[in-house]
Amino acid sequence: MNDKNKKEVYKVPYSVNGGSMNFSVKGNIVDIKSKNIYPGKVLIEDGKIKSIERLSAGQLLPNFILPGFIDAHVHIESSMLIPSEFARLAVVHGTVATISDPHEIANVCGLQGVEFMIENGKTVPFKFHFGAPSCVPATVFETSGATIDANDVNDLMRREEIHYLSEMMNFPGVLNGDEEVKNKIASAKKYNKPVDGHAPGLRGEQAKKYIDAGISTDHECFTKEEALDKLQYGMKILIREGSAAKNFEALIDLLNDYPDKIMFCSDDKHPDSLVEGHINLLCQRAIAKGIDVFKVLQAACINPVEHYKMNVGLLKEGDPADLIVVEDLVNFKVVETYISGEMVAENGRSILRLRSGQKGKSKVINNFNCDEKTVEDFKYEISDSPFRGVGDVIEALDGQLITNKLSIKPKVVNDEIVSDTENDILKMVVVNRYKNYPVAKAFVKNFGLKHGAIASSVAHDSHNIIAVGVDDESICRAVNLIIKNRGGISLTPSPSPQVERGELLLPLPVAGLMSNEDGYKVAELYTAIDKAAKELGSKLSAPFMTLSFMALLVIPHLKLSDLGLFDGDRFEFVS
Repeated sequence: MNDKNKKEVYKVPYSVNGGSMNFSVKGNIVDIKSKNIYPGKVLIEDGKIKSIERLSAGQLLPNFILPGFIDAHVHIESSMLIPSEFARLAVVHGTVATISDPHEIANVCGLQGVEFMIENGKTVPFKFHFGAPSCVPATVFETSGATIDANDVNDLMRREEIHYLSEMMNFPGVLNGDEEVKNKIASAKKYNKPVDGHAPGLRGEQAKKYIDAGISTDHECFTKEEALDKLQYGMKILIREGSAAKNFEALIDLLNDYPDKIMFCSDDKHPDSLVEGHINLLCQRAIAKGIDVFKVLQAACINPVEHYKMNVGLLKEGDPADLIVVEDLVNFKVVETYISGEMVAENGRSILRLRSGQKGKSKVINNFNCDEKTVEDFKYEISDSPFRGVGDVIEALDGQLITNKLSIKPKVVNDEIVSDTENDILKMVVVNRYKNYPVAKAFVKNFGLKHGAIASSVAHDSHNIIAVGVDDESICRAVNLIIKNRGGISLTPSPSPQVERGELLLPLPVAGLMSNEDGYKVAELYTAIDKAAKELGSKLSAPFMTLSFMALLVIPHLKLSDLGLFDGDRFEFVS
């Protein structure tokens, strides 16, 4: 059967009403709630499911019809794509909606950034559900571009476009009864909207106290034991598999016993991996582990909709026609994706269109106000170091946001502490993007570069410029590439005749976080610069994503902000 005939088997137009095509979709209906699969026909009229007709049990139909997939926690900004372009890529994999935290752009541009995400999201039929950022800035130990206080949160929470209070990273503030934190949570409760959590490593009575404050989810569990601790106190656990943080293997067995309390999410996903797949890949992997298909689909399709009261259909009569057609319930290869009755993807091709009246590139908003640097700005004189004998070194861990703290004797040349490529101890810097300020310097293990440097203006959560490299000249050039372009990720080779590679840059003009170019083109450019970083020696699976989290102070154990080296366990700067 050729593709054309195959399509005609299950998609049958039946009438045209006022210029709007009403049609039916045939296939094996997957009723997740009743744990039943049967041949059927879904009648779609004016964007909603008018009826679901059960067909003869003897009919052999290709493909399966099920509700669309939901990413239950994602920062769209981490895809380096504006929302409308993120949607174009995501629908190919059967994703119809997201729970989206605009925390990243809010740290750069404040409420204007949140508004940008909402308005750009409205240009496409994809169902973005944005939250009110709860921690802007994330900590007082870094320089961010904006502040969103409790009054701002209250103003956001009353808006219908805001569906929840985004991840409460300030868990010490929750535990210690901080008034500003309490007021933000109170606003969510007042408007009957859920509160997302973020409490890596929190266990026992502290976890209970955090959850009792009204916090309902966590996507930061690194171990099954931690997740079980939180589940017993009533919290829902999000299994995260992004480009840097990967907790699927540690947590997926929980789905067997807690199918009503588990959701899937990506959190942070770079454009190249979004081209490859999304929530559909987590379903595929879960099935391969022998987990019951209805439990898998409950986590992927049902639980987020019910928990967040999303405006997303669940394949019921009267619901919006948000559904997908897949070839089978093993690999979940998506044949068609529908959002409110509109086909937005077909056979691996995105056909999601801008809404009427929308055209051209999205406007650009940003917040960059620093001058280019000199090589001298990156030198680390031994006299500047508080360490004698050994120093604290950050150990980056592939596939994790947490880092280790190592004590290692630094390499000193001409009274300067420098990168030690033989032992893979490289200089890392954070440059304040909002004002001219001295460069913060530290050292990191496991980036593996043998030549040159990489840099990024995506550096959670305040998004100052972060760079790592083998020499000050390369680091300086990588940082200045980003400053000149007011955002991006860059790569520069060492100034050596043995290294032929030239400079590379992926511009990110929207808040220094996102491109407003075609999403597939951005993914292609990102793939090229990611490959180049690995050719310089990095063994990390996603070196730029890992780099972006080396400034995330709310994740233990040792990180670097624009103000200095930070101990995430003691929640204070290294003296």
